[in-house]
Amino acid sequence: FCSGCPHNRSTRVPEGSCALGGVGCHLMAVGMERNTLTIAQMGGEGVTWLGMAEHAGTQHVFANMGDGTYFHSGLIAIRAAVAAGVNITYKLLYNDAVAMTGGQHVDGQLTVPQLTRQLAAEGVRKIVVLADDPKKYPRDADFAPGIEIRPREEFDAVQLALRGTPGVTALVFDQTCAAEKRRRRKRGGASTTVPRRIFINERVCEGCGDCSLKSNCLSVVPVATEFGVKRAIDQFSCNLDYSCIEGFCPAIVSVEGAALKRPPAAVVGAAAFDDLPEPVLPALDAPYGLLIAGVGGTGVVTIGALVGMAAHLEGKGVTALDMTGLSQKGGAVMSHVRIARAQGELHAVRIDAGQADAVVGCELVVTAGAEVLSKMRHGRTRVVLNTAKVIGGEFIRHPDRPVAPDGMQATLRAAVGDDALACLDATRLASLLLGHSITANMFLLGFAWQRGLVPVSRAALARAIELNGVNIADNQRAFDWGRRAANDPQGTERAAAGAEVVPAGHRLSQDFTEAFARRRAALVAYQSERYAEHYAGIVERARRAEEQVAPGSTRLAEAVARNAYKLLAIKDEYEVARLYTDGEFAKAVQGAFDGDVQVHLHLAMPGLREHDATSGEPVKRRYGPWMLHAMRLLARFRLLRGTPLDVLGYSAERRMERALALDYECVVATLCAELTAADLELACEIAALPDAIRGFGPVRQRSADAARARQDGLMNEWRRRHPAPDAGGHAGDPAPAH
Repeated sequence: FCSGCPHNRSTRVPEGSCALGGVGCHLMAVGMERNTLTIAQMGGEGVTWLGMAEHAGTQHVFANMGDGTYFHSGLIAIRAAVAAGVNITYKLLYNDAVAMTGGQHVDGQLTVPQLTRQLAAEGVRKIVVLADDPKKYPRDADFAPGIEIRPREEFDAVQLALRGTPGVTALVFDQTCAAEKRRRRKRGGASTTVPRRIFINERVCEGCGDCSLKSNCLSVVPVATEFGVKRAIDQFSCNLDYSCIEGFCPAIVSVEGAALKRPPAAVVGAAAFDDLPEPVLPALDAPYGLLIAGVGGTGVVTIGALVGMAAHLEGKGVTALDMTGLSQKGGAVMSHVRIARAQGELHAVRIDAGQADAVVGCELVVTAGAEVLSKMRHGRTRVVLNTAKVIGGEFIRHPDRPVAPDGMQATLRAAVGDDALACLDATRLASLLLGHSITANMFLLGFAWQRGLVPVSRAALARAIELNGVNIADNQRAFDWGRRAANDPQGTERAAAGAEVVPAGHRLSQDFTEAFARRRAALVAYQSERYAEHYAGIVERARRAEEQVAPGSTRLAEAVARNAYKLLAIKDEYEVARLYTDGEFAKAVQGAFDGDVQVHLHLAMPGLREHDATSGEPVKRRYGPWMLHAMRLLARFRLLRGTPLDVLGYSAERRMERALALDYECVVATLCAELTAADLELACEIAALPDAIRGFGPVRQRSADAARARQDGLMNEWRRRHPAPDAGGHAGDPAPAH
């Protein structure tokens, strides 16, 4: 779903339950591992349950329905369910727009209080309103008698309560469509200053992805760092939903009074584009098929519309067909643009199989997909491809599942030939050259035009950009930079590299020696020189053992260096406090925002933790800027870590983490004592297991349990290869942790 979409939360169901789909964006939940079964025609939501209820083997079902469907004909389905006397909960999303088809107004719309009165009149047993802001309803709001108004954070508890209520019940989820809310802000000329923004302290982040799971939001993006893949908020795509705060992690903060700071663009004179040669454009001896492919929400349809308008301005024949599926973010979107000398020469709007003359691939996965590949033909189609990685819903559910970009590019080369495929990371180049990644598709259009793949004039495209009336200067500049990239790729790359600033934590180590040295230095700052020396001893043991069986190899040593550090540099309360107050976090916030910034932390404080009655997880609370001053004091007490005076170290979580580190040292000692060349692959796999141990609190516990189970299986294989002469325990005698 779109970033911040209410469906990210509203389509979830409690464990042991299932839901029925219908017409609307929510039907995508059928394919999202959310126990949502089948779909129905508009007005038939939940009606299949009327015949199934006595035979399904379960007593209750949920049914999703949007407000547009409800006002159109959905009330009839609810009326039928009441008449049938079945146990069903209708989850009505009141999102104030027909979101599936682009945000139109709902015909005959009722207010939420009026809707509850209508449901009550129809005989719905229990009605609960969940709102993103319950305070928006005045005291005299005319709700039906007995209506409960609860915050959306109580969603799971409310669902369980309604599931246990006999008869027909309703949950009215009141939250405006995120995409429509964004459109309204944009059309209203709202300032970039908003009440609150979310920011992630990258150094505290463990990369567990719990914030992504809780929010199901595509604006929570991965960031590769020296210490693993972390998470960050894409501020330009974020729709200000704030659900990611619920991730059980101290790294997520809210920032108030902040305006986004746009990164600086590369500085070049206008003359840099004046001497670009004019390309030879297609002659249009026959209708020309241009296919633009990418993901929803990134401007794919806009690019198709601009090309179509440019052709129209020149008096050419043009058709445009947008295959958007739903109004979704992260799903495949294709714009079929066909251009001819005259309108009468065009007899179809869709590009047929093998009939694409050019493909502008704004995103790799979609462009290499079966639908787009079917439009290509070797010897005819030419492709311009953006190689940047774009995350989709699959990343949220399976963050460690690898994507194989090289294989996808090879597939495209096989389809059109080496000479017909041009690859570039347009997202990176546009971000560095223009200060904003949203211009990447326009950059790619300029590249394709300069290559002679777009049969409209530069003047017509410039006029179309003006008529569109959105970010005119940025879009024209992006088009020009794309042209220059096609004509002078080396010069363009030099200009981009000159504008690139790589944070220290994002510069990845080039070899084992550098990776080890950076971690050893980090442990000195974490605790002490003695602690860092203890770490160095573990790594040196692995290095010596590997050198004996595989001279020149450092695979095992590097795995131990990275994972021993991970287990020794525990992100306890002292470390979290240090990483917030050593100055680096303040620099990161200042680099992202302008204005009088106030940082609020969201924490589950040790000793003061409340637990959610439904999930059992600790509840986070919001703390003001004063907490940073308290953390500055707490960080000074890190020298107590591991001593009898370390009162914070007696918690179950801290004891578990120390046990993990000690056990890892024992395992490394075993591997080193028995290592042979034939075992190196298995030893490296075992040594890398702690990489999967991520997160805080219950999230970390779950990942540690999974890693321990995996370790037990691999160590059983190791013992099979190296049977012990007697029944001993773990080999090795590790030094104390502190």
